[in-house]
Amino acid sequence: MAKDPKAAAPAEEAPAAGSKKKLIMIIVIVLLVLGGGGGAAAWFFLHKPAKEEHKVEEKHEEAPKPPVFVSLETFTVNLQPDPDSQFLQVDLTLKVADPEQAEIVKLHMPEIRNRLLMLLSSKKPSEVTSIEGKKALSDEIVAQVKLPFSAGEKPLEVSGVFFTSFVVQ
Repeated sequence: MAKDPKAAAPAEEAPAAGSKKKLIMIIVIVLLVLGGGGGAAAWFFLHKPAKEEHKVEEKHEEAPKPPVFVSLETFTVNLQPDPDSQFLQVDLTLKVADPEQAEIVKLHMPEIRNRLLMLLSSKKPSEVTSIEGKKALSDEIVAQVKLPFSAGEKPLEVSGVFFTSFVVQ
């Protein structure tokens, strides 16, 4: 019984071809895993700085400016009779947008004082002694101070008025 050399050769090649296919499959799987891991790592590292830049941008937003206050001299006015004559003595502080607005207030102080004296002297004691009356008076003062001083001029940027002293007698 002689062995056919050609018949033995295909039997040896078959296991070699199967192992080559397994090797190629393993290499393909390893490349896919590495490619997927590399892609995930790239996505993670490329998107992380973008989030940090976004946080940096938030931090670089303009910080709120510190408030600027302008104190006015004491106002003493006679109130409208209700039923007796009484007077009001009040100290005010204005809150303005910036130092430039504070300078404008100081520049126009005689006009502002005149407007406020007219407003305050038009009130009755019953109108200004309650909390609601003081809030309404505060709104009226802001409205008076915001009015432009001449035609075409921008209104003042006054955001509030604070009573630092308030006496009705």
